[in-house]
Amino acid sequence: MQKIILASQSPRRKQLLEWAEVPFEIRVKETDESYPAGLSLEAIAVHIARNKALAVAESAGKEMPILSADTIVVLNNEVIGKPRDRDDAVSILSKLSGRVHQVITGVCILNHNEELHFAETTEVEFHPLTTAQLEFYVDQYKPYDKAGAYAIQEWIGVVGIKRINGDFYNVMGLPVSRVVQALQGLRFTV
Repeated sequence: MQKIILASQSPRRKQLLEWAEVPFEIRVKETDESYPAGLSLEAIAVHIARNKALAVAESAGKEMPILSADTIVVLNNEVIGKPRDRDDAVSILSKLSGRVHQVITGVCILNHNEELHFAETTEVEFHPLTTAQLEFYVDQYKPYDKAGAYAIQEWIGVVGIKRINGDFYNVMGLPVSRVVQALQGLRFTV
């Protein structure tokens, strides 16, 4: 597979691409993560991912395919972002406790004049968790850079998740199997 540019600073996306043995280098550019009103939930994630890819494409040109992604957490059709602080993280996790929510990752791949984007949705259900458990997790793992205030591969995922319906790795931040399939289908001609 040809080397790609990963337009993300996420250590989880980096790890997943390494596990899949996809050659890449990281290039990021600060981008606005807002989105226009009226977009579907899937379109929100794709919109933000596309903006990340386009920002990197401005400086990278067309030398390599660019992969970007954005993950959102949704509860009752409300997008839950990254927590502002400890109290917000505990509050977010309290809302998710004992309930089913969706994790949606928007993916954008730019390759010369080709653009591919898609969204992957995974349902996650938490066991009911106590305030003490939530505070322990937040204090120990400090999930302030994570949509929904948690990472499935950490303690809370191991003890707190009752079930998932869909791609586990999507919840980590990248539906890596689907991404690899898409990358293998790219035309690598200029």
